[in-house]
Amino acid sequence: MPLKEVVVTEHIDRISPTQFEEMPDLEDWRLLSDGACAFFPTDSLAISARLVQSIAALPAVEDNPPDIDVRRDGVTVRLLTITRSYAGISSRDVETARRVSEVARDLGISSEPSELQSLLVVPGATRIADVVPFWKAMLDYEPREDSPAEDLIDRHGRGPAFWFEQMEEPRPDGGGAIHLAVWVPYEKAQARVDAALAAGGRMVRDQFAPMWWTLADAAGNEADIATVKGRD
Repeated sequence: MPLKEVVVTEHIDRISPTQFEEMPDLEDWRLLSDGACAFFPTDSLAISARLVQSIAALPAVEDNPPDIDVRRDGVTVRLLTITRSYAGISSRDVETARRVSEVARDLGISSEPSELQSLLVVPGATRIADVVPFWKAMLDYEPREDSPAEDLIDRHGRGPAFWFEQMEEPRPDGGGAIHLAVWVPYEKAQARVDAALAAGGRMVRDQFAPMWWTLADAAGNEADIATVKGRD
């Protein structure tokens, strides 16, 4: 989860998921759990580095720096605004996203949104306050600015975020309650659900779709396929 923080006193032009989807010149980008993301496949680490160098040379990029993952087969760029009262997309992120797409096109690099996904770990507890300190210590994570009582993030933006879920009652067997949430672009969600079912999974609940579907494997371990659709 990116840790970029906008100064609290600064006015933030918030952009909802629906607004983001309707904006022009953002075809390269999809909203996932960790912000607006784009993946630009490349043929080598050298080409990936060239793209990152071009992004780093954008005017005023340090005012709104993206989080960038560089691999030999491509570059993933993430944008997210976090303040003490808001975590989401802002107009600054939209402007940066468009500039990143422009430099990629100038280098002849196209995006591939179907390759995007992000991962959340979702521990459940009847008293969240009892378990958050344990995971904070185990992972050396820090509380997210806008929701410090229930979300932990990697200060370096490398590991998956932990979102703690309030349970009304403990599991009957007394075991722990932890599951994964796999975030994908909305247009890929149904295919991912169908693939999981075909691979031996079962549907646990789908009444919250298209925000998320909860599935389980043969042993009862649960995972969500999640999207930003309907989350305004």
